[in-house]
Amino acid sequence: MTTLVKTEGISKEFSSVRVLDNISVEIRAGEVFGIIGENGAGKSTFIKILSGLYQPTAGKLWFDGQLVEMRTPADARKIGISLIPQEFNLVSDLCVYENIFLGEELVTKRGFLDIAAMMERTRKLLAELDVAAIDPSARIQSLSVAQKQMVEIAKAIAFDSRFLIMDEPTTMLTSKEVEVLFGLIERLKTNGVTVVYISHKLKEVKRICDRVMVLRDGEFICLEDIGDLSTDEMARRMVGRELKEIFPPKREVPGEVVLSVRNLSVENLLHDISFELHAGEVLGFAGLIGAGRTELAETIMGLRQPKSGSITLNGRKIQIRRPWDALRAGLSYLSEDRQGSGIITSFDVVRNVTLASLKEYAKPFISQKAEIDKTKFYADRFSIKVPALSARLEQLSGGNQQKVSLAKSIDTQPKIIIVDEPTRGIDVKAKRDIYNFVRELAQSGLSIMFISSELEEIIGMADRVLIMRGGRIVGELPSEKLSEEEIMYFATGIKGGL
Repeated sequence: MTTLVKTEGISKEFSSVRVLDNISVEIRAGEVFGIIGENGAGKSTFIKILSGLYQPTAGKLWFDGQLVEMRTPADARKIGISLIPQEFNLVSDLCVYENIFLGEELVTKRGFLDIAAMMERTRKLLAELDVAAIDPSARIQSLSVAQKQMVEIAKAIAFDSRFLIMDEPTTMLTSKEVEVLFGLIERLKTNGVTVVYISHKLKEVKRICDRVMVLRDGEFICLEDIGDLSTDEMARRMVGRELKEIFPPKREVPGEVVLSVRNLSVENLLHDISFELHAGEVLGFAGLIGAGRTELAETIMGLRQPKSGSITLNGRKIQIRRPWDALRAGLSYLSEDRQGSGIITSFDVVRNVTLASLKEYAKPFISQKAEIDKTKFYADRFSIKVPALSARLEQLSGGNQQKVSLAKSIDTQPKIIIVDEPTRGIDVKAKRDIYNFVRELAQSGLSIMFISSELEEIIGMADRVLIMRGGRIVGELPSEKLSEEEIMYFATGIKGGL
């Protein structure tokens, strides 16, 4: 195989802190090249340099034998490099086809936008990804998170890229959608396209990649043929040591009922939802994408309005008409879409941590020292890797952004916290940090609604699991009866009726 991309001594600094140090590697034409490492290892920084989003502080980059300097992503696209980002880069108010052709619009011979051609090309791309049900004319804001991910993939493959970078592409996809994506990758590989595949799902890396590079703390650790590394060995090289048991011990006896939801319904989304949450309990919510778990969380938090039903908190019925009502009642929410509704990436770390709790720092004027001290506490507690507390969140890795989002969620001093896909797109060590902290919160008396599509995570963390399907709760399993098979029986309708 010939070399398509070559880097020599690539380094990157932010605020005089070196986050990527002297990376030299050759990536072959027509291979699937894996990159793994903990959050903060430098993976995102490296691929942003390859795609023109960042310029290196030092080092050189060759593409197809030519020394190149890419100042913008447009420069990268011109030579055949495309990036599917971990966080969505879509314009919510535009349609699907408008996002796919943004900046590359097709025009007629008379110079007008060729909407029909763009719509037809979009339909073919979506059909190739087995998501033909997505309407090319639908606005992005109307799509689910998984559908947005498929639009990002369609956008990247629309212009015959020779070098395609996929950053955590399967995080929000169903198992069926993952298989479709892997089939696409195989076809791209057969056609000579190079795919760079970044994922914390090591089983996926083992299955789809030809070689894998390991980064740690911004440094190159190794580059191996995938056949020479087991998933356990990959994890060990990522963290530099053996990993102990990832899930902490569970709580044995739940406390009194703190939240009672009765017959909660939302038009066309939720149907007669009833459940109880106990003090100190981690209550898991499982189900396939579209089951209604996120919609339930958004309704409880006042982001959606129910048509019927009641919410009782500590024995008293409450009305939650907006998120502020939920915060005042002692509820908090870690959204599954951290950049869409959890954090503001143009703000620094401190301003994000105190975003929802700023009132507590104003007595009557805002105490910046108090904000900084509390942010330092969370940075130490969650091992948040940042160049400086003044760094904007867009400079942080996805995992560190998630930790900041969690810190923001608990800085309101809630009694109940809803965490929706809390470990999406983060590495195994960062997952363990979050699992331990969630369990510590529960042991301190907080009650937690834990939503996850990862069955291993649900089984490892939940004291009890409710399974949803079609906007309904169709099953309940205590901790001792939890298994992937039992959860899927309910999630797919083999059990639970309806």
